[in-house]
This record gives sequence, structure tokens and C-alpha cells, in this order.
Amino acid sequence: MNKEETIDYLRERGIEVEVTEHQAVYNMAELDSVDLPYPDRDAKNLFVRDDKKRNYYLISIKDDKRIDLKEFRKAQGLRSLSFASADDLAKFMDLTPGSVSPLGILNDEERKVTFFLDEAFKGGLVGVHPNDNTATIWLDADALMHIVEEHGNEARYVDLG
Repeated sequence: MNKEETIDYLRERGIEVEVTEHQAVYNMAELDSVDLPYPDRDAKNLFVRDDKKRNYYLISIKDDKRIDLKEFRKAQGLRSLSFASADDLAKFMDLTPGSVSPLGILNDEERKVTFFLDEAFKGGLVGVHPNDNTATIWLDADALMHIVEEHGNEARYVDLG
């Protein structure tokens, strides 16, 4: 799904979204130059895989946090983790680097990607790309989790400190 299709998909399901259009951003440092209405609710997204390339995970954390993948792996009972390739990103979520978003999971036809969302977002807004890095959409974190689960992917809140 492209940006418009993603936004329409959410709205068709009764999910309220607020859209902030902006210039293309490819990393969190570039996003700092964008005037966002809820900068403390923006998510940073990490697409990782296990060492056997069998399991893929999208981890969305508050943009001011850092994550230790070794500690995360241990806490979740996972195999060793490393960043997935751009090819894997395209294959599983039909996204390109710089556009990584939990909403890309809606393109995961094989339901291979497990989604982890920082518990700090629970009960409030979260800002993510609508599968395109020229906008950020704001939606309820619980609604995001529901949409991912409804699609058939596993989704869990995790305490990331």
C-alpha cells in the first residue's frame, strides 16, 4: 500500500488519523528539522532479523530512546539479532530504507514480521510513516496494534525502559 492507500485503509476501519506532510526524511536526524505537532510521540523503527534469517521483527521505539539488541533479544527469548537487509525490507514489507513503518506490515503477505511496540506509546498517540517518508501520521497506539493483529501478524507491547 502506498501513502494514500494506507491512510484510506485506516480511515475505512474507523481509525482516526492526523496527517503531517513534510519533505522526505531518511533518518531520525533529518526528522529533527521537521516541525511535528507531537514530537514526543514519534516512533523510530528498526527492522531486524535473527541469525538464521528465519524470523523478522519490527521494533518501534520512542525516538529519544536507544535499544541494545543483545538485551532486547535476551528479554524476548529470541536468537541473535542483526539489521535486516534492504532486500528483506522490500520482500516482506514492500518498503525502502527511510520509509520503514509498522504500517508496512500490512504488505506482509506471508505474515512473517513480528511487531514490537514500545510500551511508552500505550494509551496514547504514535507517529509513523504511512509507508512513505514524506508524511507522518498520528494514530492511537492501541489501534495500530489492533490493525497489525487483525492483519494476522503477531504484535506485542514491550517495556524498552
